[in-house]
Amino acid sequence: MIKINEIFFSIQGESLLAGKPTVFVRTATCNLRCTWCDTKYSYWEGSVMTVPQILEKVKSFGAKYVCLTGGEPLGQKGSIELMRALLAENYTVSLETNGSFSIKEVPLDVVKVVDVKCPDSGESESMAWENLSLVRPHDQFKFVVASKADFDWALKVCRDHSLEEKCHILYSPVHGKVKPQELAHWILDSKAPVTMQIQLHKEIWGPNERGV
Repeated sequence: MIKINEIFFSIQGESLLAGKPTVFVRTATCNLRCTWCDTKYSYWEGSVMTVPQILEKVKSFGAKYVCLTGGEPLGQKGSIELMRALLAENYTVSLETNGSFSIKEVPLDVVKVVDVKCPDSGESESMAWENLSLVRPHDQFKFVVASKADFDWALKVCRDHSLEEKCHILYSPVHGKVKPQELAHWILDSKAPVTMQIQLHKEIWGPNERGV
């Protein structure tokens, strides 16, 4: 049983799968309270569903890609079973996790997009730092940057832990806090071996639309 906030079909707006038509399974509840969170409604809203019920809903969209997001999926034990079931149905499965739970039990074939919380999030002390050593080459670390101080902190973490040698690294600006042009200049000036991303779904449908 998993408490689900919403299931919807949209264009993937983040990660290296950006642009792919994707079914999003957004779980309810989250253990963190990031200062810039844009899905606060998922903290409480939701209904309990079984894995077969979720699979039936996912199948109705006829898509190849499924993204498990939140909230925080790994805060619910049923999420592991759900990912296994989705893989068994030959979906390409990605997991967006806030980085505070270990990814050790996540199926290896899942594309794990692991947040590394920068200081301005207010949650950088909540990270499960073991995740820095648990990723595989197809996984991704995501740094959401709200200031130049965040950017400099992210650079140091990447360098201190040689993250570019482990998997892909994504840097994303906090909407309304850092302009995309600013982050682009910081990346170019530092010659950081990262991929910049913006939240594509917000560019398409606006920053406040739900279910997209």
